[in-house]
Amino acid sequence: MAGMFTLIFLTACRITCFFFFFYRSLRDRMPPVKVKRIAKVLIIALPLAWFLQASFHSTITPLITKGKDIDLFKRGSKVISKNVYVRPPPWSHSLPTIYVITPTYYRIMQKAELIRMSNTLLHVANLHWIVVEDSNRKSNFVGRLLENTGLNYTHLNVQITDKLSSKGSGQRNVGLKWLRDTFSVNDSRPGVVFFADDDNTYSLELFDEMRYTKKVSVWPVAFVGAMRFEAPKVNASGKVSGWDVKYAPNRPFAIDMAGFAVNLQLILSKPDANFKLYGVPSGHQETRFLEGLVTLSDLEPKAENCTKVLVWHTRAAPPPLYRGYGNPFIET
Repeated sequence: MAGMFTLIFLTACRITCFFFFFYRSLRDRMPPVKVKRIAKVLIIALPLAWFLQASFHSTITPLITKGKDIDLFKRGSKVISKNVYVRPPPWSHSLPTIYVITPTYYRIMQKAELIRMSNTLLHVANLHWIVVEDSNRKSNFVGRLLENTGLNYTHLNVQITDKLSSKGSGQRNVGLKWLRDTFSVNDSRPGVVFFADDDNTYSLELFDEMRYTKKVSVWPVAFVGAMRFEAPKVNASGKVSGWDVKYAPNRPFAIDMAGFAVNLQLILSKPDANFKLYGVPSGHQETRFLEGLVTLSDLEPKAENCTKVLVWHTRAAPPPLYRGYGNPFIET
């Protein structure tokens, strides 16, 4: 209340000073009759203008604020603004669904990277997140995190006891099994499958690029293979003709796991197409998997004919740990 009286007093002082100097300047230039008329108009107009301004801020502004999904509530004598979570766009029956399969495992950075990834996925319409833990049971921590995101998700687990050449392949196979158990090969629902690790960074544009994949779509991936980026080579006819890579360039599909997406119907029609767990050299999991699905001529180059980077292997580095410092029960 005191703030309101102060505002009224200061505004009145401003109006008085303005009126005084304006009246003096007119008095020396115009006939007295005209000066009196102008003075009467100002006496009425200035307070009215102030009243309209105050009314706008007290009635219109809260309505505008409310339209921005900001909830104002009182706690004691303070008014606190509470931002409301923005959930994914409404589900559309006209859009193909993107099924994102993400292997994950416990480490100090796990929560931070899953949160970062979920914040990206929240902006993608018609997305189903399949998260597969490397664990003998589904952890409460990951379960709570997934539930709190508001995303459409499936939470799975499998314990990988053997040391595999490609980390995450066993979990990806569990995600593929869930798709085949959930959907029939005769199911006409459109969809695309994307293998997205939780330590990458994804542009929202990438999901638009992959959504209408007919068989297998491909694009560049940055910060892999000791290169700034790896990319498919696209010829003048718009077909993939090779691979711009340094590591094992003679692979039939010299591509990173984050560099392709597969049509759901193709996955369902090829029940034996899985990631090989044994006897596969490092970096060859992707090529062995794709060999069971398509040939080179079937690939669909995306991201402006594979000239644009839309996904990065950022791999957040774990921070130094000061053991014994801080509350051990605070979840990080």
